[in-house]
Amino acid sequence: MTKPSLKKGQMLPEPSNLLKASIALMLAMSITGCSGAGSLLSNPRVSDADNDQVVTIGDSIFALSGELQDFLEEEAGQTFRRYTLSGAELSGGIIATSVVEQYAEARSENPDIDTILMDGGGNDILIPAIAFDPYNCKTQWYQFGRLSSRCRNFIDDIYVDAVNLLNDMHADGVDNVVYLGYYYTKNGLLWLDSMEEAVDYGDYRLSQACSFSAVACQFVDPRSTIRDRDIIIDGIHPNTTGSRKLANLVWPKLQPLL
Repeated sequence: MTKPSLKKGQMLPEPSNLLKASIALMLAMSITGCSGAGSLLSNPRVSDADNDQVVTIGDSIFALSGELQDFLEEEAGQTFRRYTLSGAELSGGIIATSVVEQYAEARSENPDIDTILMDGGGNDILIPAIAFDPYNCKTQWYQFGRLSSRCRNFIDDIYVDAVNLLNDMHADGVDNVVYLGYYYTKNGLLWLDSMEEAVDYGDYRLSQACSFSAVACQFVDPRSTIRDRDIIIDGIHPNTTGSRKLANLVWPKLQPLL
């Protein structure tokens, strides 16, 4: 029996259409990968694979180069379905089809899903923080250890979306989920500075979503593994070495489920 859906707390006012358009324009290059390392189209959707019961959903950590899933498929000796998109937020969003919607698309094409490999929630925090930081998710040196209550509440709402999605998966008959968390972005880039506290709290809440949802979910925490040298010039996305390290973290969780 699945756990009941949770209700989120009161959100800040919805951004205007002009604000949404401005954010989308500002983030198009960094989030969707137009920085020379790939593009939104570099990792096309795969709706018919060797193993259609394994489905990958998520954002550009998977989707930008596609190398993370490539490495996992090499280990498995088989391909999986792919629905990941650069710029995707966990729920809703202004740049790409959300992770929630990706899951719905995968089910509409073939509902026989045993295992979900995913990430999600990072762009929900990162996109507004890069733009205008309306939730105050950046912490300056004098705020060390004191992530704002507004940001915590915002991340708590992302946690609710994650739990509800995972519970929906359980109700739909999904047996297992492997949920990849987030690592620290590169410091030194003005728009990415001071995100460590938000990443820490975000991963904490996503790991709780895994633990407290009805589906069997394993959380993979990459923070101690991924370093600046594993990230491309945009400060966000993994390079080949970074993707290999992520695959090495995910594979021990995924292998027994195949």
